[in-house]
Amino acid sequence: MDFDRVLEIVNKSKDIINKKGVESIRSSGRVFRQFKSYDGKDKVDVDDFIFGLRECGINLPKQDLDVILNFFDKDKDGMINFTEFLIALRGKPNDRRQAIIDKAFLKFDKEGTGLIDVTEIRQVYNCSKHPKVVSAEMSEEQVFSLFLKNFNDKNNLGKIDRKEWNDYYSAVSYSIDNDDHFVIMMKTTWGLD
Repeated sequence: MDFDRVLEIVNKSKDIINKKGVESIRSSGRVFRQFKSYDGKDKVDVDDFIFGLRECGINLPKQDLDVILNFFDKDKDGMINFTEFLIALRGKPNDRRQAIIDKAFLKFDKEGTGLIDVTEIRQVYNCSKHPKVVSAEMSEEQVFSLFLKNFNDKNNLGKIDRKEWNDYYSAVSYSIDNDDHFVIMMKTTWGLD
């Protein structure tokens, strides 16, 4: 496997996503998780993977698709690990950023269940300074609902799991260049010290 070729294709895909803006990197994970073939193990079949790429605006030529499909189908079962692909696109948060992401999650997951209830989040999440609330384009409840759509609550149980939380904040992290700014944003948003 020519890793330089894989890297070239991933970078081409990253450029496409970057041109569409921050919201595209955030929504890319949701696109893949909506498929029926999603098995809870971060895999989709080849057809859904290709469709998901196109939904994200990534239309690769067949030879590039073949390289990507071959690389991300690690166990050659015809299923693509889309989480690995998304990590390749946006990268993982560094240790400092991941620590504050974890701290925010644990603020709500006091029992260690790996789940947090959105009603608890609503008590802390302050939407009043959101630009669309300040400009009166949206209400605080509308902004909060928009925030919740970033997560994949398949059963409408009002729960966010740790993976969904990490995926969302990995995408947010990707859009903020400065570590200090990211940490301040997390502390301000979630009332952390």
